[in-house]
Amino acid sequence: MKEEIAKAIEVLKAGGIILYPTDTVWGIGCDATNYEAVQKVYELKKNEDKKSMLVLVENLDKVMLYVDKVPSVAWDILELTEKPTTLILPNAKNVAKNIIPEEGTLGIRIPNHEFCKQLLFKFHRPLVSTSANISGTPAPKKLKEVSKEIIDGVDMVINTKFEGQPTNRPSSIIMLDTNSRVKIIR
Repeated sequence: MKEEIAKAIEVLKAGGIILYPTDTVWGIGCDATNYEAVQKVYELKKNEDKKSMLVLVENLDKVMLYVDKVPSVAWDILELTEKPTTLILPNAKNVAKNIIPEEGTLGIRIPNHEFCKQLLFKFHRPLVSTSANISGTPAPKKLKEVSKEIIDGVDMVINTKFEGQPTNRPSSIIMLDTNSRVKIIR
């Protein structure tokens, strides 16, 4: 796994796109701070309406690097949840502008997947995470379900024996505002 992580980091730093396993479904990812790389992901997914994509970060401390103020309830949610959970937080910062929707929020998740954790630890940047499918089609639960178009459109496919399997379902999504009001999205 170390060699694949090292190669994935090279690809990401060069503005490339990877296809990788997560704790939910197979994902397409890039450096979330790189505008051009984020644009390539939108184009690959044929996401014309620029539907928001979330970012993966390594731990709770990293969350504070990408939003102005983390609502206090966010810490409790992230520490207590047992299933993959994406928090949509206000006042995004330090990521590519094209990943931030008009309302200025950012979806952030801390993955519980060994490959993702090691990649994030060594990459030191947030990673775009969006399902590995063309917009409007079902999210692939297994690598063999990823379309040829997606596979051909990425710069690297992570095809490794990794600890744990995806849950085969998307994460829960919870939106928080600066007053810690909670809205369950999914």
